[in-house]
Amino acid sequence: MSVAYINARIFTGEEILDDHAVITQDGKITSIVPSSDWKATGSETDLKGALLAPAFIDLQIYGGNSQVFSMYPSVTSLAATVAYSKGGGAAWIMPTVATISPEIMLEAMKAVRAYWEQGGQGVLGLHLEGPFINPKKKGAHLEQYIHAPTQEDINWILENGRDVVKIMTLAPECCDPELVRQLEAAGIVIFAGHSNATYAQAYTAFDAGIHHATHLFNAMSPLESRAPGLVGAIYDHPRVSASIVADGVHVDFASIRISKKIMKERLFLITDAVEENKEGGYVYIKETDRYVSATGVLSGSRLTMTKAVRNCVEQVGIPLEEALRMASLYPARAIGREHVSGRIAVGYDATLVAIASNWETTVYC
Repeated sequence: MSVAYINARIFTGEEILDDHAVITQDGKITSIVPSSDWKATGSETDLKGALLAPAFIDLQIYGGNSQVFSMYPSVTSLAATVAYSKGGGAAWIMPTVATISPEIMLEAMKAVRAYWEQGGQGVLGLHLEGPFINPKKKGAHLEQYIHAPTQEDINWILENGRDVVKIMTLAPECCDPELVRQLEAAGIVIFAGHSNATYAQAYTAFDAGIHHATHLFNAMSPLESRAPGLVGAIYDHPRVSASIVADGVHVDFASIRISKKIMKERLFLITDAVEENKEGGYVYIKETDRYVSATGVLSGSRLTMTKAVRNCVEQVGIPLEEALRMASLYPARAIGREHVSGRIAVGYDATLVAIASNWETTVYC
């Protein structure tokens, strides 16, 4: 059955259209027509003047709606995380597991697979953030599980999660480049992160095929006058994109503004959102604007993707259209989905978000 979305300003990913309708059928956009050309069929969704945009994509999130998927992976915790994300404008997520035991990593792989088998929607795959990171930049990650990868580790990931693991964050200076290439050859998108790489190490890794970085500034070697570090290499390399947590806590809004001027389309948004958890390996204690570990280390945000977009507009000064691309088109590019996601165009997925004037969002998919 076709559905028409009417009475909205439409942001296509490139321009804003007024007095148009978006027509969808079987999960795809079939046409975008002037409102005067649309004949009512009874299958309209009246958006009452809201802005209709491509739904957001969150490539790093640990839990939601009182469920911590990254610690207690299950179909139930995954569904709760998807629901939380949809409430914040994201139709697609990459649920994330921080550095943890192989047993929990395996349970997370099984949970994603079971979620898909049961018809669950909205999950693109699994993001493994670690364990192949640099302990000097571990942040809130559990040091006892951090290690450099071996061939056996790579074999284990591919044997158990080749169909599920879609992103891995690792420290390139801690990993044999040949092992990284094996992950890339299996279709896993590699992000540099939790890394103390020098500028030269990072730039070499970027030239060798790593084209993305995880949460710019956080848990990485900084840009300094005589040591440009990973941040400097990200700024300087023309093909490298990076995610950023735009809550004003993980990164100062001025730093986001500076980074956007330098990186332009190479900067995109994630939430890095967690949920409260008071026991186990990862303790997340809720504060007003963040989550911290039991020892007070910053360990996650309280963002939704809509809040991140709003912060970019109201606190950073990024135009709304560009902030929307940072939440949809640019993350889609990072994982090779820009041909089906991030635009309102014929043939694209009919995953849409309506944003009211008070920033309340409704996802349609």
